[in-house]
Amino acid sequence: MIDAHFHLWRIGENGCRWPPPDLKAIYRTFGLEEFEALARPLGVTGAVLVQSQPNDADTRYLIRTARESDFILGVCGWCALDAPHAPAQVRALAREPKLRALRPMLQDLDDERWIAEADIGNAITAMIEAGLAFDALARPRHLPALIAFKRRHDGLALIVDHGAKPDIGAGDLESWAALMSEIARLPNTYCKLSGLLAEAPPGAGADALRPYVEVMLARFGPKRVMWGGDWPVLNLASAYEPWLRLAQTLCAGLAPAEREWVFGETARSAYGLAAKPQGNGP
Repeated sequence: MIDAHFHLWRIGENGCRWPPPDLKAIYRTFGLEEFEALARPLGVTGAVLVQSQPNDADTRYLIRTARESDFILGVCGWCALDAPHAPAQVRALAREPKLRALRPMLQDLDDERWIAEADIGNAITAMIEAGLAFDALARPRHLPALIAFKRRHDGLALIVDHGAKPDIGAGDLESWAALMSEIARLPNTYCKLSGLLAEAPPGAGADALRPYVEVMLARFGPKRVMWGGDWPVLNLASAYEPWLRLAQTLCAGLAPAEREWVFGETARSAYGLAAKPQGNGP
């Protein structure tokens, strides 16, 4: 099993400026040993480490950490895609074997049309040529611009993080589902089954999340949906094991082979991770 989305940070180091102190549950350093101790006993054999800070220092820290770990299968870093040097930086980052994706933090930008209108074409071309995926940290309001962007870049693997963060608390299912249907029709697009509890009312369970997960699975199909823990941001809403068990419950109606895709093989495919080891063991 692969966790397609987790974070690490050291407060006050490596460009770390988030989370703020008022988020007490996650305002501390989170290291790889702590995460492995949670994930490995539950059957997670590897994970994708995702940036949490919009700066180069964080990406360098993640790459250094990944170099020393067999558990980290891939890294999704950050790059200022609209900078003049971005294409060269993309090519340099791509020389790191485990750097498999880049993620501009769209949800934090004042301009929700930025992704469609920014002068980033050369950087995106460099990403496509290097085989890097594009993680989209977006909310529903960003999806129209994201769709326009993706239509111009068919060759780019685009991964919608956290199902684009639907407002589950408000029950705004239909408008979100329509946008997700539109983006799912585009080639080479994927969706992460992650981060949903943070968008739901406190204590929400399977009944609250099921309609949204059903949309993801129906529109994208199991081979384009991947499960992620979003640890340690997850700690704001749930512990790690309950979220994994809840996700497994929500996917219980899938065939065993389809569940294998959601909980591992989709991440391998979308990020171009190393193939699963072959052998005679279980």
